[in-house]
Amino acid sequence: MLIVVTLIALVAGLSFNSVAAGLDGLRLRSASDAIVSFLSVALDHAERRQQAVEVWISPRENTMTARTADQGFMRRLDVPEPIRIVSVLPMTPGSGIPDEPRRFLVYPGGAPPRIGIEISNPGGKRRIVSVDPITGAARAETPQQ
Repeated sequence: MLIVVTLIALVAGLSFNSVAAGLDGLRLRSASDAIVSFLSVALDHAERRQQAVEVWISPRENTMTARTADQGFMRRLDVPEPIRIVSVLPMTPGSGIPDEPRRFLVYPGGAPPRIGIEISNPGGKRRIVSVDPITGAARAETPQQ
């Protein structure tokens, strides 16, 4: 019985790091999918309802908000811990503060703004969620390192 318990403990100890890394990767992918969905809903609302939508991204608070001027449409996404919003792209000249909140306006019938949100997990893996200004589709990708 003691040998079986020792073997189980040994296997569990050896596989813990790979399981933890796999869970961090799943959390990062899940957070990026939630951001893609959030941006798609905001872009779709602007087109279907013919209303301008303001998308507000706050890296400091790790949140995103989308709303219309009449407050008829309001959505908020809290990016789950331990995933963090690292930066909002494109960087503005002279801003110098990476965790400063950024605002984007999505106009109906117009080209969507170029929005990029870089997120990271505690292990240092990153993903970028971006809106393609030509197609208007949000997508997630792993940046080249």
